[in-house]
Amino acid sequence: MTEWHSLETHILMDAGELGSRNMSALWIEVPPGASESLRSHEEAEHVYVIVRGTGTMSAAGDTERLAQGDLALIPPATDHSIANDGDEPLACISVQSPAVSVDELFDRQLAGKAAGYDEDEEF
Repeated sequence: MTEWHSLETHILMDAGELGSRNMSALWIEVPPGASESLRSHEEAEHVYVIVRGTGTMSAAGDTERLAQGDLALIPPATDHSIANDGDEPLACISVQSPAVSVDELFDRQLAGKAAGYDEDEEF
């Protein structure tokens, strides 16, 4: 897991991994009181599936309440963010199509850590 914008993120499938050409997937845990910064992906549709907990999803200036089992679809080029305003951790699976690479999701400094390797490490 990698901490990013106060969220704990684990890459389940990066762009091009496991033979996928059209999607990437993340597991995201949002601690109580935490939220991600507003962001968008120019080309990708983005789906969040809430696995546990409750929170809010803001997209294009609109905010919706989400709970376990809910799905939120974010169209391409739409500013969005997820927040946990509850007392329990919020966990979700985040899928983007077409695939969004680790480099785009995380700044370059965090990309290696999120993918499970150290960029400075010699092989």
